[in-house]
Amino acid sequence: MATVQKSEGEWRTVLSAEQFRVLRQKGTERAYVGKYDKFYEEGVYRCAGCDTPLYKSTTKFDSGCGWPAFFDAIPGAVKQIPETDGSRRTEIVCNACGGHLGHVFFDEGFKNATNERHCVNSISLNFGSE
Repeated sequence: MATVQKSEGEWRTVLSAEQFRVLRQKGTERAYVGKYDKFYEEGVYRCAGCDTPLYKSTTKFDSGCGWPAFFDAIPGAVKQIPETDGSRRTEIVCNACGGHLGHVFFDEGFKNATNERHCVNSISLNFGSE
């Protein structure tokens, strides 16, 4: 997978202010407002920063959390970084550009193949056909 590196200024020119806040400054969009929360078309979700394919629609599910939820990423596309603040959250970032996607949670009892919930900010994603 290719690595995408840009300066802060370059990121600011290609991302909206809200995308920059979430992807580059590790922000969070408000729950239930993202365009992909209740979106279920077939295709691929890509990083809004670098266009790397991250998730297939076949791994998306309704967790009721207010953000798009996936039970698995495309292999090698998403990096997990355990939080160091003592919380049980694990940050997820695009493996190509390091853009903040959200957090992954484990063993919450969802009946899926991985027992994971990747809770992703809609603003961190773009959607398209495969």
